[in-house]
Amino acid sequence: MLVHAICQETGANLFDLSPLNLVGKYPGKSGLQMMLHMVFKVARLMQPSVIWIGDAEKMFYKKIPKEEKDLDPRRLKKDLPKILNRSKIILIPRPDYASRFVMWKELIRRNGGVMTSALDLSSLAKISDGYTQGHMVRVVKGILTERRIQQIAKRPLTATEFVSPLATIDPVFQDEEEALKSWYAKTPLGKKREAAALGIDAEEEVAAQAGKDNKKKGKK
Repeated sequence: MLVHAICQETGANLFDLSPLNLVGKYPGKSGLQMMLHMVFKVARLMQPSVIWIGDAEKMFYKKIPKEEKDLDPRRLKKDLPKILNRSKIILIPRPDYASRFVMWKELIRRNGGVMTSALDLSSLAKISDGYTQGHMVRVVKGILTERRIQQIAKRPLTATEFVSPLATIDPVFQDEEEALKSWYAKTPLGKKREAAALGIDAEEEVAAQAGKDNKKKGKK
């Protein structure tokens, strides 16, 4: 939803390089390189553009789960980093209770579900603390099959249906999020944002920090 919202607001073209979208396409190393070259070239010519990779972290699997081997999630691992610009990063935190409540409601509605008193969205939003929007999308799409949608009139949706598959997914734990925030705060962009929040000139702050680092190296 966030990716599509960005594209909608900016009028950007969306290029989806998610593993699921690349299955069986552009086989071999040469095919992969040609695809990446074409995508980035067209994206630049048709700016603004968004190149999205769903489940991008799976590129760095040490061992690919059996159920995902057909997706070949590590396919872009070697070639993609060569063309990425890591100077700009946007840290997106886990959704809070209010955001999760709205997202569950919208995702269920958009995928053919019907809201009734039997579906306790408040409890669902509380239970799903720690899960990302991507996790929620996966669960909703897995539950709201064509057959289940046809049964809704006689058997309304309940929160329990969504909790069971959610429990099979590892959430983003608090310590993981804190580690990510700590890493982000040390990046040049993170330092600029922190300086801006404190009302300090970002460029001066980064330059001052660089000077301190150089002095430390000189002493060694």
